[in-house]
Amino acid sequence: MSVLTLTAQEEVSAPPRVVFGLFGAGAGAGWVFDAVCDRVAPGAAVTLRAPLDPAGEPVEILGRIGTLRPGRLIEIVHDQPWRGRTVLRFAAHGSGTRVRLQSELDQPGFEWLLRRRGHALRSSPGENPALGLLTSKSGPGNLFAAASDNMATLALEEINADGGLRGRPVDLVIGDDATDPATGAREARRLAAAGCRTILVATTSATFVAVSEAMVDTDVLLVQTLMNEGGIDDALRIQLGERPAAQLAAAAGPMMRSAGGHRWFLAGNDYCWPRRTHAVARELLPRLGGRLVGERFAPLGTTDFADVIEAVERSGADVALSTFVGADAAAFQRQCHEHGLHHRCLTLAPAMDESTLARIGAGATAGLHTVSGYVETLDTDGNCALLSRYRQRFGRWAPPLSTLSESVFEGAHIWFAATVRAGTDDPRSVARAMHDARFDLPRGTVTLDGNGLVGQRIHVSEAVGTELRVITPG
Repeated sequence: MSVLTLTAQEEVSAPPRVVFGLFGAGAGAGWVFDAVCDRVAPGAAVTLRAPLDPAGEPVEILGRIGTLRPGRLIEIVHDQPWRGRTVLRFAAHGSGTRVRLQSELDQPGFEWLLRRRGHALRSSPGENPALGLLTSKSGPGNLFAAASDNMATLALEEINADGGLRGRPVDLVIGDDATDPATGAREARRLAAAGCRTILVATTSATFVAVSEAMVDTDVLLVQTLMNEGGIDDALRIQLGERPAAQLAAAAGPMMRSAGGHRWFLAGNDYCWPRRTHAVARELLPRLGGRLVGERFAPLGTTDFADVIEAVERSGADVALSTFVGADAAAFQRQCHEHGLHHRCLTLAPAMDESTLARIGAGATAGLHTVSGYVETLDTDGNCALLSRYRQRFGRWAPPLSTLSESVFEGAHIWFAATVRAGTDDPRSVARAMHDARFDLPRGTVTLDGNGLVGQRIHVSEAVGTELRVITPG
């Protein structure tokens, strides 16, 4: 189908140049599509909510400013929830300004919008083998998933350029869990109906657990690509990514030395991965010289963290372990900075990634650290080559890579290597071929033992503006 254009408009009682200058300032609900960005300049990260779905909530668009015409036009190039362009035009209207929004909608975007409205689109296997990707194109997890489908696309293009699966190209079928476990389970069923014998699950662990339970009666291999707490014992469940024990063991010493203290406060979203990470922290940190001084949880989708931040301040913590994810992690960090918490303690956020940093903004990341097997600035030949191919394929304004999205690229290549090793894409044969295997990837060498445990180098990194810089090699 040809590209469609969706439109919306708002009127503001201020002159065009004033409205343009305040774009993204977060001046309150309804102020120019609730847009948030730190600066109105090419390359700046933007989040806005556009009333493009008359039957539902506004659509949250994540992108970067492409071109500008001061006082007149802002172009946003975006990958979430679909890949395209959204243009805002500012024009005088009486004594105020009319802001007209036009958003391009391609075929995948059109189908995403129909599913969002509750339309059950018919899924059936195509002629080619298919690999599924379940990710979070909407909801609080859309920040950490910003580059996930780009990375899956790039991986399959490379696989298909090398001959594909037994001489046939592999199709990519994408599902959106909306950062909701029940939605994820429905989407996984749809991917299986579309012929996906393996599904890469790049979502919260809560969704992975729900999908695992919902797919128990199917012969589909589920591969969780990003960091997780492990613990699912099933022949058709593979959990890649970093584990909390390895992350905290690598980060505890460097964090306490940098903070000059040993008191830890644990704060995160209320679902399985943060709770398991906190349980590991309560067991591990005291053995490494740490002392726990408090703990708080908040539901996914929380926007006001004042109570949590006040509790951290009262505790006298030297290090805050933040297990918030996506939009919640961005909001928590921005509010910590507004309260000046970075002057009193450091923050270790194991799930922090480069796309989320871009939404936090360079001015609010002081004192923020993470621990992972990959960061975009990792200086390896494999990573430099990957970044070059990624930018060439998706452009300069594509979302940055992170351990959460780059793991999707690696998951696809691990899956393909296993199909070659097994001589088939039969899910059980592929799962067996992934064990006791070694893979040379952009992050370095990754191994899976006979029990599915992952071995990889873990790095402690510090946020410098909107980049992560490795400070202690793994």
